[in-house]
Amino acid sequence: MTLIDKDIIAGKRSGRQSKNQIFKWLFFLCTMFGLAVLIMLITDTLMDGWDRLNMDFLTSFNSSRAQNAGFFGAIVGSLWLMLVTTPVAIILSVGTALYLEEYAPKNKFTDFIKINISNLAGVPSVVFGLLGLAMFVRALALGNSVLAAGLTLALMILPVIVVASQEAIRAVPASVREASIGMGATKWQTVSRIILPAAIPGIITGIILAISRAIGETAPLVVIGVPTTLLVTPNSIFDSFQAMPMQIYSWVKMPNEEFQYIAAAGIIVLLVILLLMNSVAIFIRNKFSKRY
Repeated sequence: MTLIDKDIIAGKRSGRQSKNQIFKWLFFLCTMFGLAVLIMLITDTLMDGWDRLNMDFLTSFNSSRAQNAGFFGAIVGSLWLMLVTTPVAIILSVGTALYLEEYAPKNKFTDFIKINISNLAGVPSVVFGLLGLAMFVRALALGNSVLAAGLTLALMILPVIVVASQEAIRAVPASVREASIGMGATKWQTVSRIILPAAIPGIITGIILAISRAIGETAPLVVIGVPTTLLVTPNSIFDSFQAMPMQIYSWVKMPNEEFQYIAAAGIIVLLVILLLMNSVAIFIRNKFSKRY
């Protein structure tokens, strides 16, 4: 009969606990480092731009003079852009995820599609800008309109929402599907009344991340040719527009130091709008999480 040496066990346990503490503090320091950098960036932006935030800044158009420059056209243009991007991306991506998970046959071709969708989520945004330039701006002759830019950004964030939606749909237990079908429900009734409502919290999480990326993207808009100075707001999705990231990008390039502070004020407005959009999405997600 082999006896267990308590000293050996205690020694191994002590070594494992020491490693556990080391990695615990290492991960904590990594988290604190990232948080400290974020706080520094936000603090610096607030200090530079807070004094420039006023009603004139929010209600005026851009100007070649820093004291007269405003953000109104960019704010309205970005809201128009999100009104196109968000519904198009949600409908296409959630529909794609539902088809691939619930209706598509399980074969190599379907696996090939899923792999390529996952790969598209990591493609640089400028590539989608080139796609939008070739397809929407030139081939469909939409120009640098809200519709062209909105469709381009929708394609850019579509893979992110598809992947998140697939994971949320897979997380719904198979027993729920079987119980619904066993009660006589059709496939569509099961999907629309059982699976989709249960997966909505995870789907909205993906939508939040995707929209957050879209509203702050500059590269696709630069490629499409979105103007940085426009003294009118769009009246339809076929009009030209300004966007907040493009306007901030334009101010940062200006040689006059005053424009750097104006750019900081624009960043603050962009962050506030982003936080408001995310808050609404989180509220919707939490509401459905309580129901299902």
